[in-house]
Amino acid sequence: MSPSAENRAPSAVTADDVDRAVRLCLDLLGSAPPGAAWDARAGTLEWDCWETVEHLADDLFAYAVQLGPRHPSPDRVVPFVYDSRRPGGPRNTVHVDRGEGAAGLLEVLESCGALLTAMVRTAPPGLRSHHVFGNSDAEGFAAMGVVETLVHTHDVALGLGLRWAPPDGLCAGVLTRLFPDVPGGTDPWPTLLWATGRGDLPGRRRRTAWRWYGEPRS
Repeated sequence: MSPSAENRAPSAVTADDVDRAVRLCLDLLGSAPPGAAWDARAGTLEWDCWETVEHLADDLFAYAVQLGPRHPSPDRVVPFVYDSRRPGGPRNTVHVDRGEGAAGLLEVLESCGALLTAMVRTAPPGLRSHHVFGNSDAEGFAAMGVVETLVHTHDVALGLGLRWAPPDGLCAGVLTRLFPDVPGGTDPWPTLLWATGRGDLPGRRRRTAWRWYGEPRS
């Protein structure tokens, strides 16, 4: 069980955590059978499994490039073009050639994960970059990347009929860094699903809107 929110010991989220989360995701999605329905709906999302993996890759890419400029804007993201391939689809910079199949999709995801891992490792300690949920440092963007990876792997796993239960340590670390408002005394993975509107916790109303807090804690 995780300690209470107010007593939860801080634990830095690192580049190694990003790498671990992405590799666990790749291992799981890579185990999908050749005939897996990548066009099936991803959990409770309005996107299919392929689109959700594209969106995840795009998230990792977007967080990485926020750490690139020496003097990032405090008011906007790096101005890449984001667009959707269909009405209601995710707005991405990153899109994958569907002719490459699932192997190509996962290769793009792996590349974007490696990019964020590298940028978190090399970003100057004092760097602060824009995010709508609070201008953040490299650790914050690492934590965002881990959250996106864990919860979107959950979404895709539901669509593909795979079982997914990430390590408690990864979940607890990002809860500490990004979700100071969540309850303590509950298992980290169900708590992260609840915090992101994907699950229930006893005695808590299910979230229909949610956010994290990206600002550094100190």
